[in-house]
Amino acid sequence: MKIAQFIQDGRLGLGLVEEGGLAPLDFAGDMLDFIAGDRTAARKTGRPIPLGQVRLAPPVTRPGKIIGIGLNYRDHAEEQNAKIPAEPRLFAKFATTLIGPGDPIVWERAVTGQVDFEAELAVVIGRAVKNCPEDQALAAVFGYACANDVSARDIQLAKGELVRGKSLDTFCPLGPWIVTTDEIPDPGALTVRCRLNGALMQEGTTAMLIFGIPALVAFLSRSFTLLPGDVILTGTPKGVGVFRNPPVFLKDGDEVVVEVERIGRLVNTCRAA
Repeated sequence: MKIAQFIQDGRLGLGLVEEGGLAPLDFAGDMLDFIAGDRTAARKTGRPIPLGQVRLAPPVTRPGKIIGIGLNYRDHAEEQNAKIPAEPRLFAKFATTLIGPGDPIVWERAVTGQVDFEAELAVVIGRAVKNCPEDQALAAVFGYACANDVSARDIQLAKGELVRGKSLDTFCPLGPWIVTTDEIPDPGALTVRCRLNGALMQEGTTAMLIFGIPALVAFLSRSFTLLPGDVILTGTPKGVGVFRNPPVFLKDGDEVVVEVERIGRLVNTCRAA
């Protein structure tokens, strides 16, 4: 199923995405409650709402953790002349980075002038796991979404502050919904793209991941417990702006689109305050 969070009358609701519309669910809670709790009582209510009339929220709004994986595509490592990592390289993004489809990516020019895009497949954890064997890892996953690991490169690279460079407010667009694992039995064969103002900037496939989804879940769970609603950003393919010649950074008014095969399109505009 495709399940989304949407905002109606100032409140979060849940809905199933089907045939171009969103069917609201009668469920007392948000996505985290849905993932971690009893979902059997959730029922569709009323007629589907056309997606063009729905304000979608990030599909997860209160994750315990947002875990980023750096240098997880071989071609992305090669474009910056970096060594292929022997084990996953982790960083964190704060929950205040989360925005949904159609929300603006916002930054202050006094804080950063080198804002970059990173199209990624996001993994949403479905149950608590610790020391999870790799062959059981996919059973811990609830579903998948599109993500944009927006990065302030001047903070991240020039100043060496990885978490701050990754964690400015609005720097984690997520959505447009979660596609559950029953619809994507093999997350290792999905095309990932990024378009900037219509121009194709990134294109890769999760078959190129250095550490695939099962390996990531198993590795992370050996260090800390993964909880329902935790989000893993699995890495980005080559083509990011900072390593282009000349570099390409986001500007006020730009439109960034992240596409992941079998999931959908995550569209956000940019606003330099």
